Amino acid sequence: MSEYTAPLRDLRFNLNEVVDFLSVAALDGFEAASPDLVDAVLEEAAKLCVGVIGPLNQSADREGSKLVDGDVITPDGFIDAYKAFVDGGWGALMFPESAGGQGLPFTMYLAVMEMMTSASTAFSLGPVLTMSAVEALIAHGDDDMKTRYLPKLVSGEWAGTMNLTEPQAGSDVGALRASASLQGDGSYLLKGTKIFISYGDHDLTDNIIHMVLARTPGSPPGTKGISLFVVPKFLVQDDGSLGAHNDAYAISLEEKLGIHASPTAVMAFGEKDGAVAYMIGGENNGMRCMFTMMNLARIMVGIQGLAIADRAYRHALAFAKDRRQGRRSDTPKGESAAITQHPDVRRMLLLMKSQVEAMRGLALSVGTAFDKSRHHADEAVRAQNQGVVDLLTPIIKAWCTDTGVEVASLGVQVLGGMGFVEEAGAAQYYRDARIAPIYEGTNGIQALDLVARKLLLNGGVAFDDYVSDLRDLDGALAATGDADLEVIRQQLAGGEAALSSAADWLRSALGSDPDDAAAGATAFLKLFGTVAGGGVLARSAIAAKKQLDAGSNESDFYKGKIATARFYAEQVLPQAAALLGPVTRGAQSLYAVTDEMLDA
Repeated sequence: MSEYTAPLRDLRFNLNEVVDFLSVAALDGFEAASPDLVDAVLEEAAKLCVGVIGPLNQSADREGSKLVDGDVITPDGFIDAYKAFVDGGWGALMFPESAGGQGLPFTMYLAVMEMMTSASTAFSLGPVLTMSAVEALIAHGDDDMKTRYLPKLVSGEWAGTMNLTEPQAGSDVGALRASASLQGDGSYLLKGTKIFISYGDHDLTDNIIHMVLARTPGSPPGTKGISLFVVPKFLVQDDGSLGAHNDAYAISLEEKLGIHASPTAVMAFGEKDGAVAYMIGGENNGMRCMFTMMNLARIMVGIQGLAIADRAYRHALAFAKDRRQGRRSDTPKGESAAITQHPDVRRMLLLMKSQVEAMRGLALSVGTAFDKSRHHADEAVRAQNQGVVDLLTPIIKAWCTDTGVEVASLGVQVLGGMGFVEEAGAAQYYRDARIAPIYEGTNGIQALDLVARKLLLNGGVAFDDYVSDLRDLDGALAATGDADLEVIRQQLAGGEAALSSAADWLRSALGSDPDDAAAGATAFLKLFGTVAGGGVLARSAIAAKKQLDAGSNESDFYKGKIATARFYAEQVLPQAAALLGPVTRGAQSLYAVTDEMLDA
């Protein structure tokens, strides 16, 4: 397996020249995020990922986490790596100083977590879940909860989890059965079983703070009757010390296709006397609290798709440069060519590279919108950027994870037979990537959310504004007078036209036959993601052209940006127009095949 290499140059390019991170750094409260500090943070994060976390990726996958006598043991090296994570303050990066954090932009956190996830996806899952628990506590916790739990969660000394899924209640959260009964002291006793709980138990921290969905007696059926509870592994005393082990245990670990080093637990709450729990956010407000955690988690899962894709690309590229096989017409007699010289291998590598760069730019652009939605002084600007975040969250989660699987699969193909051999490493990226389209809301659910909710958000303003921004790119590309950028302009215009036509059809279908809209939702999400990726690469091409016109001494880097954007425009963007048909065909062909026909 090749060593991890951090994409520092491309991260800097996107932050400084594509997604306008400088405007985020200028917001009140972010004054510390100077270019020098950003560079230093990225450099230090890269050192941790390259030198400490990355080398564990393959060995930890082979060893896996284990449940031994009721305790979960993580792979060799994870404890030391996690200590380095905590000592470096990485968990505190994005949280406000009032909560014990460093108060730096979320966009910077995304860049750091991309590197950490590329280095080891299984390792990175723990900090992401803790981030979600912190978000819930900041947004919904009372003063006692914040005092008792936040400092050590923010620092990473303690870890957090999300306990949502039950055997009979996966995506249908409203079917959950876990129950919580109020006690005389204001606490609750919680009972129930949760499955698929990432880092449900482990040996990295002294305590784990579980966020658990459950029902109270007499609560309404469905999602309206769900509440959220804080359930610590060890009870926390008033002085902050740890008390007794709560009635919350991992009773088994799942055997999974990938992310073997991440302990995915079946959690039993209250099998003895009941797990002591504390309601957060008010009775029957669990779904609102859950989405506070879930929406950020969905963005971070999208980062997983990007991160694994980047690692798979760099791994495939390193192999292809060294692998010599076959000849081209200009190969000297008696010699073989590096497989990078063969058109089909080059096609695969460029598909990987262009889509990785599209995902990176799109993710960081959502990061800047997130920061502006929380920190901009103008309320209207905050609302407009929140609309961007809401609209693009299902795109980041679903398009990036689907694309991540495709890129990881291409990585296996580039290696040929060796790609199918575990020792070579490419198979692990494919296995690890495959979970991301499933958890934190399957990608089919993301597509339905995009079509039924986000497309209509604020009367459709968020989507219409996004399309307007794409149309503005048309003029910016044309103004360069560059032949390559003209090709990008033409292809992006075709993609935007398909996206707009698809959206118009879906808006109409939602009013006449929701099944027709639902049938086209997944194709629409792919269409949207494909065009959005083309848009961000168009911006990168414009930025690169400016640098070349100014006489940059990095001409190869910037020429590469334009060439990559043109490749994406010619080879990927045409899929958008092809997807218009599947979006607008309706549900008739789906149900023309009966259940009996499916069996035939």
